[in-house]
Amino acid sequence: MALVRWEPVSMNRLFNSLFDTPTGTAAIQRRWVPAMDLSENDDAYILRVDLPGMSPDDVRIEMEGRVLTVSGERKAEHETEEAGYRRIERSFGSFRRSVTLPDGVDPEAITASYDAGVLTVRVPKPEAIKPHKVAIAVEGKEAKPALEA
Repeated sequence: MALVRWEPVSMNRLFNSLFDTPTGTAAIQRRWVPAMDLSENDDAYILRVDLPGMSPDDVRIEMEGRVLTVSGERKAEHETEEAGYRRIERSFGSFRRSVTLPDGVDPEAITASYDAGVLTVRVPKPEAIKPHKVAIAVEGKEAKPALEA
């Protein structure tokens, strides 16, 4: 068994993350994956995708079977080199994010909006998924709703 010295914060990793500047082909190979949040309320699933610098025309939303896919491409901006250096930290290229939805989702009811670089896709829940409240009747008293799960 080999003994390995434990370092709580690797200095090499810290300095590499601070000063590592991908250039040339390394910058091209960096893959861009936009941040995505998925939440739900009583009526729908809400998908939010951060797409800074993109227009709605650069984004596609498709539903195939139970899989909802958001895809597109953020194009690179060509900048000129000045003073003999160039630093590029933003990633560019095509992306594809997919979410599997429950059975019964109506693709025609899905809506999407785009505001300030955030795409919001609203997927109404199928009727079978919505919770159904059953009233409990007690003799001599009014029926009261059952506790929600």
